[in-house]
Amino acid sequence: MNRADIIQNVSDATGLTRSDVSAVFEGALKMIESELAKGGTVELRRFGTFKVVRRAARRAVNPRTRQSIKVPARITPTFKPSPLLRNAVKKAKV
Repeated sequence: MNRADIIQNVSDATGLTRSDVSAVFEGALKMIESELAKGGTVELRRFGTFKVVRRAARRAVNPRTRQSIKVPARITPTFKPSPLLRNAVKKAKV
C-alpha cells in the first residue's frame, strides 16, 4: 500500500474528499518530520513511536574487499511499534 492508496481508503471510509484527506495526511507527515528534525519524539498511542537516535562512529569491514573502513557518527530516525501493533501484525494471516 502506498500514499495514494492510504488517501483513497481513508477518503472512502470517511466520506471526505481525496484532496481534504491528502491535505491532512501531508500536514501530519510534515509535523512528524519537523518534530524529528528538532530532535524530538512523536508518540502515536496504539501505533508506535518515532524518534531520533544518535549512532556512534564505528569501524566496519567491507565484505567484498575485507578492507576496514570507518563509518562516521550519524543521526537517524527510528520507529518502534507499540505492543498492540506488534500483536496485530503477529496475528495477521499473511
